[in-house]
Amino acid sequence: MHELVEFVLRHGYLLIFAWVFVEQAGLPVPSLPLLLAAGALSGSSQLNFFLCLFFSVLGSLCADVIWYELGRMKGSRILRLLCKISLEPDSCVRRTEGLFELHGARSLIFAKFLPGFNAVATPLAGIVRMRPHRFLLFDGLGALLWAGTYLSIGFLFSGEIERIARNASALGGWLGVLLALGLAAYIFTKYAARQRFLRELRIARISVEELKRKIDAGENIAIVDLRHSLDFEADPEIIPGAIHMDSKELTEKTNEWPRDREVVLYCT
Repeated sequence: MHELVEFVLRHGYLLIFAWVFVEQAGLPVPSLPLLLAAGALSGSSQLNFFLCLFFSVLGSLCADVIWYELGRMKGSRILRLLCKISLEPDSCVRRTEGLFELHGARSLIFAKFLPGFNAVATPLAGIVRMRPHRFLLFDGLGALLWAGTYLSIGFLFSGEIERIARNASALGGWLGVLLALGLAAYIFTKYAARQRFLRELRIARISVEELKRKIDAGENIAIVDLRHSLDFEADPEIIPGAIHMDSKELTEKTNEWPRDREVVLYCT
């Protein structure tokens, strides 16, 4: 922490702006330690708390506006691209859209506290064509709450943060090894769960070509479009003869499923 504090003092508010911007733009450079350090420096009167907050919010907003515009221009493709590089790509899109549909613009207020959701919330706001002034209002409130929270923690516990950092540095390389092992275990667990899910999925999977052949052959098939309502509104085209249904209705309407023919489900 001592080296980080010196680094922050040397480069000042421009570093805070650039670091937060780069993190919110998508690079894996966590700004939490920086915000805590800046808050601690504010607590010792070496930096101005409100200027730290201003440049943190400004950096966050600048990056978020870029993602918002990409969402407006590229549509749901940008969301699927971001989810492909996540640890849970199979559920990322639906989980994100579910959260956004439930809370709407208010989801931007707490999005930055949820690492996975934070990466996709701002482009999703562009995808659903949220009005720019509404996006800026709620995203700005979210950035203010996020940066203000960690700067305030650093401000209030500046002495304790420095003491924790000294204790951590005393552990030397062992601390890094423990953190790396914990991260590796988490990634391995998610990877194993994903592979198990894919193996189960392949058992009952049908390709697009196979479905086309069945339709052309006149087979009596029930086809259900399970795309989320946000995806459906963005691209309302549907396979001929298919019905659109939300995934929540799968368990609620089991009695309505046909028992005398094959049922094919598809989504994004």
